[in-house]
Amino acid sequence: MSKQLFSFKQFEIDQTHCAMKVNTDGVLLGAWAGSGGSIKNTTSTAILDIGTGTGVIALMLAQRFHEAEIDAVEIDKLAATTAAVNFQASAFAGRLKAFPLNIEHYFMVYPEKQFDLIVSNPPFFVDSLKSETQAKQIARHTDTSFFELLCQLAAKHLKPDGRFCVILPLDTAAILLQFAQKIGLYPSEILNVSSFPDSKPHRQLLSLSFQPQEVRYSSLSIYEAEKVYHPAYRALLQNFLTIF
Repeated sequence: MSKQLFSFKQFEIDQTHCAMKVNTDGVLLGAWAGSGGSIKNTTSTAILDIGTGTGVIALMLAQRFHEAEIDAVEIDKLAATTAAVNFQASAFAGRLKAFPLNIEHYFMVYPEKQFDLIVSNPPFFVDSLKSETQAKQIARHTDTSFFELLCQLAAKHLKPDGRFCVILPLDTAAILLQFAQKIGLYPSEILNVSSFPDSKPHRQLLSLSFQPQEVRYSSLSIYEAEKVYHPAYRALLQNFLTIF
């Protein structure tokens, strides 16, 4: 999905020191994650954002979940520094913490932490040609073992009624679902995202929990016509973006 720069209604994003821009995947996950099931917008008290980048998803979740304490983990130290700056500049500074660590190290330091909601906009080009710079390589490429580890850690550190939410291309989502179900995490909601109403989905938003259940499928188009945002996309993001 092409990257875009957005202007947010509730907070400023400092991207002076970070090459990775705010992207559509991130804002979709930030607006959608934890919207269904047992998680309600005002009841989630502990949230973990894995691979926070510049902190956009964590900031959106802080706006939605009014009492939540949010830990945001980012392996890229420059991006983590930018996230910390963005957190401190926001109205939610007291509820957000950035950790310049990989997720394994984070849980080595905080092994007892449990969360109502864990979210991730993870690397998704599995076993593919590595990109030119190390930062982009870390952000965009991985192998299947990463998704197995991600599911294992999510299952270990979710509360019994918690939700684990991710956004991925469809083929990579299928890989993650295989690992998740082997360790007892099951999809409750799957949102298929397409560019236009008549185009094929190119992303899936997954919400997983410990309770096997009938999956609720839905779809979302970003545009209804060339350069015209779809009303459903506008509605999902209207509380966050000034363009809506």
